[in-house]
Order: sequence, then C-alpha cells, then structure tokens
Amino acid sequence: MALKNKYVVFAVLGLAVASGAAWWFQSPARSARAGAPAPQGNAAAKPGAQGPAKPVMVEATKVRQMTMRDDAEAVGSLRSRRSVVLRPEISGRITQLNFSDGQRVRKGQLLVQLDDQLPRAQVQQSRAELSIARANHKRNQELVAQGFISQRSVDESAANLEVAEAKLALAEATAHRLRIVAPFDGIAGIRGVNVGDYLKDGADIVNVEDLDAVYVDFRLPERLQNKVKTGQTARVAFDALPGVQYSAVVLAINPQIDADGRSLAVRGCIDNRRLQLRPGMFARVTAVFGERSDANVVPEEAIVPDGAAPYVLRIVAGTEEGSQVAKRTPVRLGARTPGFVEVVEGLAPGDVVVTAGQQRLQRDGTAVRVVELGQPSAGRSAAGAEPPATASSAASLPVSDSATAAAPAAVPPLPGANPCQSPLSATTQPTPVRGGQSS
Repeated sequence: MALKNKYVVFAVLGLAVASGAAWWFQSPARSARAGAPAPQGNAAAKPGAQGPAKPVMVEATKVRQMTMRDDAEAVGSLRSRRSVVLRPEISGRITQLNFSDGQRVRKGQLLVQLDDQLPRAQVQQSRAELSIARANHKRNQELVAQGFISQRSVDESAANLEVAEAKLALAEATAHRLRIVAPFDGIAGIRGVNVGDYLKDGADIVNVEDLDAVYVDFRLPERLQNKVKTGQTARVAFDALPGVQYSAVVLAINPQIDADGRSLAVRGCIDNRRLQLRPGMFARVTAVFGERSDANVVPEEAIVPDGAAPYVLRIVAGTEEGSQVAKRTPVRLGARTPGFVEVVEGLAPGDVVVTAGQQRLQRDGTAVRVVELGQPSAGRSAAGAEPPATASSAASLPVSDSATAAAPAAVPPLPGANPCQSPLSATTQPTPVRGGQSS
C-alpha cells in the first residue's frame, strides 16, 4: 500500500513539473528573448518587442488625366456610295464603246451605242406621219369654220394628230434606249463586251462606281442602340492599309434590330477623294460615342478586384512624421484603354496608388515604402538600414507613357467640300439611268 502511494506522489509531481515547463517555454517574454519575429503592422510593437514594424516595399504611381473615349469596336466592309451595272433594256448589236476600262466617266457621257438604224428609220417615218396629220387637222379647222365639213371630221383629224405624235415619241424613246450613258460621275470597271457583240436585254456590260465617298457598313450590339447617333464619328482601320486610319461619319442607323444576331446595322461615310479605299475591303471600326479630355486613369494593375466592389490601395501620410501608409479606397470604374482604366469616383488627380505589392498589404493602414525598380536605393546606410519614404518621393514618381503608344496615323482631311456632307450622302434614292438598267 505504501508503494502504491509513492507512485501516485511521483506521478503528480511529474505532471506539475511538465505543466510548468510548458508554460515557461510558451510565454511571450520567453519568445521575445529567444528571437521570435514580432508581428507586422503600422502600430507600435507590443510590450517586449524590439521596435516599430518595418515598412512594406511597394511600387506606386500617380493618378493622371488623359483623354478617354467611350467607344465600341466592330468589323465591317466598304461599299461604293453609288454603284450600278449598266445593262441594255433592248436587245441589239454594239456599234460603239466610248470608254476604257478603269476610266473616269462623267454624268451623261455616252458609253455604249447599240445599232439604231431601224429605230432611226422609224423616227423619220413617224415625223412624216406627224407632218401629214398636223396639216390635215389644220385644213379641217379652216373648212369647219367655213361650214364645208362637220365637227366630227375635225375631231377625227385631232385624234389622228395625237396618234402621230405618240408614234414619234415611241420611236424616239426606242432609239434613245439604244444609247447607254453614265448615270453619274464615277469610274468605269472592266467591261466584258466588245464592239460587234450582240446583247440581249438585261445582259451585263460594265459597272460604274462612285468612289469619291465610300460607305462602311457595320453592326453593333443592341445594348448600344441608345448611344449611337447620326453625326457621330468612327475610326476605321484596314488590314490592307496598315498604319492608316480614316474617320467616318455615321449617316444612318437601321431602325430594325436583327433578330438573328440581336445587332444594329449602322452605316458610316468616309471621304475617299484620295481613292485609297475600294468597295469590298475589310474594315475594323471603332465607333466613338463620347470623349473626355480630363478623365482620371490608373494602370490596370492598380485595381484590386473584389466582386462588384473593386478598390485601390491609396498611399497617404502616416501618423508619424515622414511615414506613409496604404489606405483601401473603393472606386467606380469607367472606360478602358490598353493598360489603363478610368476611375470615375474615388480618386483625384495626383493621388498615389499602389501598382505592385498589394498581396503583402493584409491590413488597412499598413506602413509602406515606395520603391522604383531598376534604381539603387538612395541614402542606404552602411548597416543596410533603409530611410523612410516621404510624400515627395511618391509625388515625383515617373508617369508611364504606355497609354500614348503609337496609334495608326489619321488621314488628314482634304480641302474643299466633304462629299460625306453633301445632300447625296443623306439619301439613298437611286439615280435614274437613261438608256440602260442599273442594279
């Protein structure tokens, strides 16, 4: 029994010694004396720590102002302002071709003459018949005045005169339809016929294109229907003309939404008096809905996504003299441009935001020091200590010029009236083609 009591006493003493040792090793004072790192933060260190927390190294830049555009990108194709394919309305044999392939033609210029010998003979016959009918009607008017004939004879001669006039008009119209003229100023295409060819009515002869202005047709999503307006500008670039950018004016908007693609058809006009553009070219269109010259922008890497509430870490002055801390600032974003994003609310020009190192700033108000990569740290002491960053150092950060990277050169406008602003560009009514069919 005594032996059992001895074992119990030894067990209790052992447990007491183990508990005391565990408490002694886990105490904060012992951890501090053993060299354990103190917790990071912008506040003063806890009792027993060695001193204030070391600032976190981050990269930062200033909020800048630049021109931002509210726009949308689309693809489109070019078409002529006016385009026709000349076709004869009456069958006949070609006797004259008064143009060359690719030649500029003028409105009313005779391009193709079909054989008109028979229609011209019919015109002469109709004129002779008209002369006889006119003379008979005049004689009958004199006789009825003298009472030698009845009024019925005068009426019949008047009707015969009208028939003769109609026959002459028909013969002249038939003869005129054998003359195919240019319906407007333009450039003739490549013909597929020659002198002596017999053409049936409706056969293709040559196309004529008005290229002083070209249309660019493109489509925008239906959600942009309230933004796009006639008179707005669009920037148009072409894969076939690298480094060149034209300006187009929105002329018309289709009132109907395409039910298949839920898109809105838009037509713009481009001044093409330089004749660099051709119908059928592929175009990359950027429709500009608005432009602001004083938009506040920051680099894209400065934005920290957080669901529907993005924010930035703004650098402000700390409680101690010469110190800086990072403050979480919610922002509302606007338009974007390559490398930059507009901040509509939350920042002012000149504010400094963190662009790299956000993942090390776990708490709002953490002390920071702004550094510039690729440059030696000035004022480093012999012991390796780093001087605290000041507000002036952040304010003197260089401003990136990546937002103003080289863009396609805009084609300057030519002197004189812009063909896109003429009344012709505002209407789509076809020009009547005398002596031929158009499509």
